[in-house]
Amino acid sequence: MSINEATRFDWDRATAKTGLEPWMRAAEEEAEDVVNKPHHYNTGNIECIEAIEESMSSVAFKGYLKGNCMKYLWRYDYKGKQVEDLNKAGWYLRKLTEMVTEENT
Repeated sequence: MSINEATRFDWDRATAKTGLEPWMRAAEEEAEDVVNKPHHYNTGNIECIEAIEESMSSVAFKGYLKGNCMKYLWRYDYKGKQVEDLNKAGWYLRKLTEMVTEENT
C-alpha cells in the first residue's frame, strides 16, 4: 500500500502504536535536548549516565567524564555539529566539576 492509499483507519492504527499524532511526534523530536537529555539515553527507568556512575568507582567515573570531555573537544571540528559537541563537552565538564567540588567540601 502506498501512503496515498492509506485510509483514516490506517492512520489511526499507525499512530495508536506511539500514542501521538504524526504532527505531535515531529514536534516532540524537534524539541529534544540533545545535550542535556537526549532521548536515546533515557529509555527505561534509569538514565544511562546514572547507571554508568553506579557501575564504577568514583575514580573510574571521573576518568570517564574527563575522557568524554576530551572526546567531544577532539572531534568538534570534524562532525559538522560544532556547537552541539562543544556543549556536550561542557556538560561532561560540569558533571566532573560538580563531582570534584562535592568531594572537596
